[in-house]
Amino acid sequence: MEEKLYFNYTNDLHSNFEQWPRVSSYLKESKALRKQKGESSWIIDIGDHVDRSHPITEASMGKSNIKLLNDAGYDFVTIGNNEGITLSHQDLYHLYDEANFQVVCANLNSTDQEEPPWLNKTIKIETVNGVKIGFIGLTAPFNAFYELLGWHISPEFDALDNHIVELEQSVDIIILMSHLGISVDQEIARRYEEIDVIIGGHTHHLLRKAESINNTIITAAGKHCSFIGEVILTWDHHQKKLVKKEAYTTDITNKAKDLQTEQMIQEMQVEADKLLGKTVVHLEQPIEVSWFTNSPIMQELTNTLRNWTKADAAMLNAGLLLDRLPAGAVTYKDIHRICPHPINPVVVDLKGDELIEVIRASLTKDFMELRLKGFGFRGELLGRMMFSGLKVETAFHRDGGEYVKRVLLENGKQVNPDHTYYIATADTFTFGRLLPEIAKSNTKQYFVPEFLRDLLAQTLRSNFS
Repeated sequence: MEEKLYFNYTNDLHSNFEQWPRVSSYLKESKALRKQKGESSWIIDIGDHVDRSHPITEASMGKSNIKLLNDAGYDFVTIGNNEGITLSHQDLYHLYDEANFQVVCANLNSTDQEEPPWLNKTIKIETVNGVKIGFIGLTAPFNAFYELLGWHISPEFDALDNHIVELEQSVDIIILMSHLGISVDQEIARRYEEIDVIIGGHTHHLLRKAESINNTIITAAGKHCSFIGEVILTWDHHQKKLVKKEAYTTDITNKAKDLQTEQMIQEMQVEADKLLGKTVVHLEQPIEVSWFTNSPIMQELTNTLRNWTKADAAMLNAGLLLDRLPAGAVTYKDIHRICPHPINPVVVDLKGDELIEVIRASLTKDFMELRLKGFGFRGELLGRMMFSGLKVETAFHRDGGEYVKRVLLENGKQVNPDHTYYIATADTFTFGRLLPEIAKSNTKQYFVPEFLRDLLAQTLRSNFS
């Protein structure tokens, strides 16, 4: 006898609640159909469901996301970095208190030795016909943030070594729920033939059909749940082994929305508006923002960043502020609307020559007009870099291109190429290769759980009330 096992999954929703009623509709219909046919099916999420760029998530600190997962009938979830490092220790500790599903993450540990009751290293289940399935979850090791928040992420291969042998001995099928990214998933498949399926996320890769490496199939469904993934495993009870492994992703962007879910989200939005409706400051005049020229609000925010971090100087890109603030009462909702990014302050050390190179790169047309997606940035484009504690003198070539003539310190002295300066900026620039000198800095002091919008609120109270 052959038995088919069905697993629907999502990854990297990032609180894209406009799409969620379609997700819920698809999953509820699929689960009902499987139940009607007497087939075994489960629903899985691979993390980054939470994203504090959305006011519903911001107001509830992710609890609303859990309600939506409950409503859609999820069975198993692992955490992504947006659950892990954008919430305070206590908010993550209690995030899944009301979950009707199981959470699995083998490489997450609390540094105070008190593990949350929802945390499972592995999960084992058995189908009605006796097939034993083991799940193990892993998340990306952003320990520079996690350890400041009271957590530690152990290396993914150490976690696998600690659990894979026991799983292999006790279950028939092993499924890895991986918020590690495609390249790590591929390396795991090369090293661990015991793993049958890797359901992935984090790097937002879309695999329309499964990728096979050795004995393992790898699958992932992109980002924002435009696609939903499905894994189909065929178990032969006579041979006592898997005889077929399949995985596909389905475009659901034209799927009809579940009206109950849509109503639920509307009610959540009303509640979020209430929670974020407290007045922060009252403005006599509107505050304008500009992505390519100096604006008082952006300059004062950069000054606040420098003073708050006690850095030698600070630099922030003007694209962080998405919109103007009208005269009148400014609420937390307004501040979140114009600065939705889950971006933390950071201080890095740079030699003077590295600092000058960073400034030069940040004032190029290509940098200012870059339409960045990711690294915490939720805006349209980066915009012009603003500075505090530095005087940057520029001029223009005949072709109109701007260039840096010289960089002076606050006291009027030129930057010393060999001196080390402590520069405050957005943690966005410590990732990737946007500004390589910052990304490669040996010293990075992150400030958590504060976001830049917390400093924006402070700036408005201090300078614009």
